[in-house]
Amino acid sequence: MTISSPLRLATSLFTATYATRPALAASAPGRVNLIGEHLDYNGGPVLPMAVRRRTAVVAAPAAGWWAASSRDSSAGPFDPEAAPSGRWTDYLAGVVRTLRGGGVALAGAQLAVASDVPAATGLASSAALTLAAARVLARLSGRRLGAAALAEIAYHAEHDEVGIRCGRTDQVIGAHARVDTALLYETGTGEMRHLPFRLPVHVLETGVRHTMAVGALNERRAECEAAAVTLTGQGLLEGPLASLPPDRLGEAEVLLPAPLARRVRHVVTETARVHAAAACIEADDLAGLGRILAEGHASLRRDFESSCAEADLLVETLLHHGAHGARLTGAGWGGAVLALLPAGREREILRRTRTMYEAAFGRALTAWQSRPAGHARLEEIPD
Repeated sequence: MTISSPLRLATSLFTATYATRPALAASAPGRVNLIGEHLDYNGGPVLPMAVRRRTAVVAAPAAGWWAASSRDSSAGPFDPEAAPSGRWTDYLAGVVRTLRGGGVALAGAQLAVASDVPAATGLASSAALTLAAARVLARLSGRRLGAAALAEIAYHAEHDEVGIRCGRTDQVIGAHARVDTALLYETGTGEMRHLPFRLPVHVLETGVRHTMAVGALNERRAECEAAAVTLTGQGLLEGPLASLPPDRLGEAEVLLPAPLARRVRHVVTETARVHAAAACIEADDLAGLGRILAEGHASLRRDFESSCAEADLLVETLLHHGAHGARLTGAGWGGAVLALLPAGREREILRRTRTMYEAAFGRALTAWQSRPAGHARLEEIPD
């Protein structure tokens, strides 16, 4: 798909479904997190970039609520006041309720959605949907949203209304992203710094899809919260878990049961990796950045236990054949691996990695690349 394909596809779907043209359109990007996994809900720094793949939402006022998706060819009514049912429209309903709670009057709308952000791959497809939907629905009601307000609406729609215990990384990068930059976002303070980053990032999909609303992500967050409570009670911690000084990590590990000690070790060492990675980007130290990515994956595999066999094989193979760095990106337990590859050797490294993956798992490997892209925005409706 080209970058404009989701918008054209959503517009065509809207016309075919509702026999009229949409009134407004918006789109939002997916993202990869270069480093800083599982830190946003622990008060630590993250270093994401938006990708060129986007989700488009087109809309028009209506009596009642209607939605159509090109991804599964579904179309029909949905009830914004209904409890989450596990359908993709839960995210739209969450956006509607969050907007209403903020005083945005919404009577009803017809919507159509199309996306080339792969679903359930750790690339923020749900945040792209909520950001684009919030942008277009707010404008449909006559409200203009700034980037910070947009990110908060999308976050609360996903976290509070759908029930995914995510942090704010995906929504913040989707609302604030700039072309050819990565975003150093200090979640503990809200400070943001755009770092020039023009390198292509290769994305390799593991083929293992994850559902984050239940299960492992919520379990890991609960473990981190339990560790923080214990360390605070013992006087080792005065803020979020990511604020634990590295020189007190050993003391913390002694006080915690083995699983919680490993989770804390990941959070503390990953925090240091984010700041080191930002320094490497500013110094144009690609080799150093690559080493940090590889170290981050080892921590996800060993300490946070959020990797999977497919991701481990991809990272190992990429590094063996000459990648500067590679690691699992996103929440984990499937999803996608990102890689920084040396110029001129991309095809060779990807070919060898594809051969190894397909031999091991008996299915084709999907891989693509992107440079850092821009934020959620209103769009002109294509002819």
